Amino acid sequence: MRIAYLTGEYPRATDTFIQREVFTFRKQGVDVQTFSIRRTGDEHIVGVEQAAERDRTFYILPVRSIALLVAHFTLLIASPARYLKAIQLAWSTRQVGLKGTFYQAFYFLEAGILAYQIRQKQIQHLHNHFADSSCTVAMLAAELGGFTFSFTMHGPSIFFEPHRWQIGEKIKRALFVSCISHFCRSQGMIFAPADRWNRMHIIHCGVEPSLFEQVKHQGVGKNLLYVGRLAVVKGLPILLESLVTLKRSHPDITLTVVGDGPDRPQLEQQATQMGLAANVRFVGYQSQAEVRECMQQTDIFVMSSFAEGVPVVLMEAMAAGVPVVATQIAGVSELVEDGISGFLVPPGDPIALGDRIEKLLPSAEFRNRLGTAGRAKVEKEFNIDREVARLYRVMTTALQGKIESTRPSFVEEENYLSSVEMGAEKISIEKMIESSPSA
Repeated sequence: MRIAYLTGEYPRATDTFIQREVFTFRKQGVDVQTFSIRRTGDEHIVGVEQAAERDRTFYILPVRSIALLVAHFTLLIASPARYLKAIQLAWSTRQVGLKGTFYQAFYFLEAGILAYQIRQKQIQHLHNHFADSSCTVAMLAAELGGFTFSFTMHGPSIFFEPHRWQIGEKIKRALFVSCISHFCRSQGMIFAPADRWNRMHIIHCGVEPSLFEQVKHQGVGKNLLYVGRLAVVKGLPILLESLVTLKRSHPDITLTVVGDGPDRPQLEQQATQMGLAANVRFVGYQSQAEVRECMQQTDIFVMSSFAEGVPVVLMEAMAAGVPVVATQIAGVSELVEDGISGFLVPPGDPIALGDRIEKLLPSAEFRNRLGTAGRAKVEKEFNIDREVARLYRVMTTALQGKIESTRPSFVEEENYLSSVEMGAEKISIEKMIESSPSA
């Protein structure tokens, strides 16, 4: 099976879950060709994984005039009727106003390059991550090239402007939609035709639990960890505010901030003004291996964001046996069970955030209990191998004209995975027999 993966910028340091998904597909024998609208900047190449993926990815921008003309001319000659329908689709789904029309023209041109490449490489299906501009390109490319497309819908930002990005039309035209949570699916259902709801499947982003050694908590905790983009929307000012209060009873408390972003200078200045310069370390982007090492030095993982889907970094912390304190937004409660694997707090409330952190600091036994429960949750419901197997099953079934369930039960998934493993083992044995001298 040969498929294409598209996103606006690949491989970004903040989107390691997409890279894991691609790696796991390849591990299962699928030929995945990666495409990206823009080339990733050097600041995102924080490990050998990103460097290798950037080298093998096809970048649509910057556009070369001759390549653009060849792509569109070839598609036009191959099927004038299909090309005209794609123009009509681009026009009907454009954003309002002159600027929106201008951008849509660019998306159409980019879609032609993508469609041409996919047809040249004889790729069966196109899958896109995120439902905004790159998904527009994917939808138009599928129309131009006469192949199917699907996409993973994350949220929450896409739900702030659903009409601008034509969510309903994209769901209607997609072969299927992968929704990262029940919450995400419900928001998409608001705009999708009811007869397409059964094409909207819940497939979690996931992690590989075996990569994470479970932390054995000891003594009184003092080390907090945040991993993510440094932007005000992530609620870091609230976390810093709670830290001021915690410092009064825990003067040696420390917060390590992993990541970068537009508001980093502002946040660093704020930490200094609050008297937290000695308690907060901003360490910038880190490789996946370095983030795992940070987890090993952590007592509590904190996420204070105002807008998320289901953060992969929370899965990573839980896989490492680190109890989490997170804001109760979007699909986060589908991952973190309050009082069982961590705590959920109202967004924007520094008092509640500090109170829950305070409850976890004194007892290593309590942190170990919540950490163990968190790892079990990730192993069962957010394991990347299981979720990619699920995505593969949905994709192949949809290509055959059939429809999978929205989300199978754990027992159904176990039976399916067992059959896949048995089939792979049978193929392996047959190959061994065929290659033996006596065969």
